[in-house]
Amino acid sequence: MAAAITCSAADLHPLLGVAGNGTAAAEYLCSRFDAISDMFVDTTYAVDNTYLLFSAYLVFSMQLGFAMLCAGSVRAKNTMNIMLTNVLDAATGGIFYYLFGFAFAFGGPSNGFIGKHFFGLEKFPSSSFDYGYFLYQWAFAIAAAGITSGSIAERTQFIAYLIYSSFLTGFVYPIVSHWFWSADGWASPARSDNLLFGSGVIDFAGSGVVHLVGAAAGLWGAFIEGPRIGRFDHGGRAVAMRGHSGTLVVLGTFLLWFGWYGFNPGSFLNILKTYGQSGSYYGQWSAVGRTAVTTTLAGCSAALTTLFGKRLLSGHWNVTDVCNGLLGGFAAITSGCSVVDPWAAIICGFVAAWVLIGCNKLAEKLKYDDPLEAAQLHGGCGSWGIIFTALFANKAYVNQVYPGKPDRPYGLFLGGGGKLLAAHIVQILVIVGWVSITMGTLFWILHTLKLLRISPEEEMAGMDLTSHGGFAYEYNDEGELDNLKGRVELTKKDSSSV
Repeated sequence: MAAAITCSAADLHPLLGVAGNGTAAAEYLCSRFDAISDMFVDTTYAVDNTYLLFSAYLVFSMQLGFAMLCAGSVRAKNTMNIMLTNVLDAATGGIFYYLFGFAFAFGGPSNGFIGKHFFGLEKFPSSSFDYGYFLYQWAFAIAAAGITSGSIAERTQFIAYLIYSSFLTGFVYPIVSHWFWSADGWASPARSDNLLFGSGVIDFAGSGVVHLVGAAAGLWGAFIEGPRIGRFDHGGRAVAMRGHSGTLVVLGTFLLWFGWYGFNPGSFLNILKTYGQSGSYYGQWSAVGRTAVTTTLAGCSAALTTLFGKRLLSGHWNVTDVCNGLLGGFAAITSGCSVVDPWAAIICGFVAAWVLIGCNKLAEKLKYDDPLEAAQLHGGCGSWGIIFTALFANKAYVNQVYPGKPDRPYGLFLGGGGKLLAAHIVQILVIVGWVSITMGTLFWILHTLKLLRISPEEEMAGMDLTSHGGFAYEYNDEGELDNLKGRVELTKKDSSSV
C-alpha cells in the first residue's frame, strides 16, 4: 500500500510568509495534497484488486485444463461423466464455499483451528477482504476438489461426486487453509506471535494446502473403491488402460500451465508494494516475476527429466508421461515458488520427476489404481515440494515475503537450520491425518451405503451410456441406444437374481 502524503497548514505557513492570507493559502495547498494522496491510495487499491481478480480468472481457467486433462486420460466411454464432474466441482464448490468454506478458512479474528466470521459473505467487503479475495480463494478450493475427482474416475457413482465435493470445499479444505494461510492459523507464518518452530509453515501457494489435500482425499476414495475392472490381471500384473485422447491431455496440460501463473504469482495477493525505500526498481512486482520464473523452470526441468527417464525405463517417448511430469514439477514448486532462487527450482523439478516415477511404480506394486496418477502426482510431488522449500528457502526472499521477523528460519541447505524443516514435516503429517479422518470416513460411509461405486455392468458399458444418455463422440440413433441400455439393464437384473 502506498504511503499517504501528509500536509498541515502549520508546516506551510512559515514558508509562505506572514501575509494575512498566508494561512488560507497553506490550507488550500494542503487540501490539494490531501486530494492527491487519496487518489494514490485509491489507485493502489484498484491496481492490487485488479491484479488479484485477474489472478483469480487465471486460476479458474485451470478448471478447463482439469476437464480436458481428465477427459483425455479416461476411456472414451466415460468422457461425458468426467467432464460433468469437473463442471459440478466448480458449481457445488461455489455454493458451499460461499455459505461455509470462506468463513471457516478466513473468518477472523478466531482461534487457531477454524474461522467463525463471514458466513455467506456477511459484512463483506471489509477492511481485511474484498470480493476479489473470495473469488481467488474459491478458485483454489475447487482445484483441490478437481484433483480428487481424477483419482476416482471411471467407477464412481454420480451422487458420490456431489457429496464429496460439497464436503471437501465446504469444510475439509477450508480448515486446512485456515491453519496455514489465515493470520489466526496455528501453523501460519503470518501469525503475530507463537509461530510454529519460530517460523510457521511456508506453503506459499499450496503444495500442501491444495495439492496434498486433494491427493489424500483421492487416495482414500480410490483405495476404498478398489481398482477398475481389468486394471490388474489374474496374476496381479498391471494392465495398461490408456486414456483415449493424447490431444486432450496436451491441451489440458497447457491450460493448466497457463493458469499456474495465477496460482503461484497471484498468491502474493497484491503487486504495488515496495521492498524498502520507495522509488526503487525492485519491489513486489520483481518478486512476482521471479515466482513466475521459478514456476516455469521447475515444470520444464520435470518435463525433460521425465522424458529421458521414461525413455530409459520403457524405451518410449511418451507424451502423457511428459505432461504428468511437467505438472508434477508445478505441484512441487508451488510451496516455495516465492522464496527460492531460479537455480533451485530446476533441482525441485528434477527430483519431482523421479518422485512421480517412483510413486507410480509403488502404486502398481500395491495394486492401487488412479486413472490420472493424481494421488501420486499431487501427493508425492506436493510432499516433496514442502520438504524442498524447507531445504532451499532463501533468507532474503523469506524476509521480503514474510516481513516483521528478521530472524525467521530459512532453508536448511542455505544455513537456516532445521526449524523450518520440522514445521514442514508437521504440515505433511497433520494434512494426511486430517484428510484421512474426514474424507476417509466419508468415502467409507458412502461405500457402506452402496453409494460409492457403480455396478460392474455399468462400468463395463461405460458411464456415458448408463448415466448420461449417450456417448460423447459417437451418436447412434435412439433405437440403437435404447437397445444398448436395455441389454445393460437386463444384465444387471440377471446378476441380481443369481
